[in-house]
Amino acid sequence: MAAQHAGAVKSYWACAQLEANRERLALHCLGLRGFEVYLPRLRVKRVTLTRKTSVQAPALFPGYCFVLIQLQGHTARWSPGILRLVLDGDRPARVPDKVIADLKGRECDGLVELPPPPSFQRGDPVRIVRGVFTGQLALFEGQRPHERVAVLLQLLGRVELAKRNIAAI
Repeated sequence: MAAQHAGAVKSYWACAQLEANRERLALHCLGLRGFEVYLPRLRVKRVTLTRKTSVQAPALFPGYCFVLIQLQGHTARWSPGILRLVLDGDRPARVPDKVIADLKGRECDGLVELPPPPSFQRGDPVRIVRGVFTGQLALFEGQRPHERVAVLLQLLGRVELAKRNIAAI
């Protein structure tokens, strides 16, 4: 993918932070300068008022894209619409080829499909993995709007936490 034949300069993927509301400009200008660019988009299903399903495609990593660096990254860094390249010290950080290949492997019709998050049933045991209650065991009580969940803690009774803060046991 990003590797060149023996003796040539090895190319690599880097991550570029894009200026707000200038994504299309950045991708266009990078393309004009000869860079291969990868902007993974996410498949999101929405139900409209007519009960039809529409598919929207927001960026999987909003505000960022991947750029294949073949010689020097400074040309990419100074392209219109690019805020900066993500650095590792004073050089662009290398994104492993496997990461790009895995993302592309999850694509269907050009859109990345993520596996559905695990769903919990009322009464399922969970462990709190982030926040003030990290490490506590709880029982899943139910889901609230905006992906918040209610859990029952043995000590405190009912507490609401963000769903990302709990994990199945």
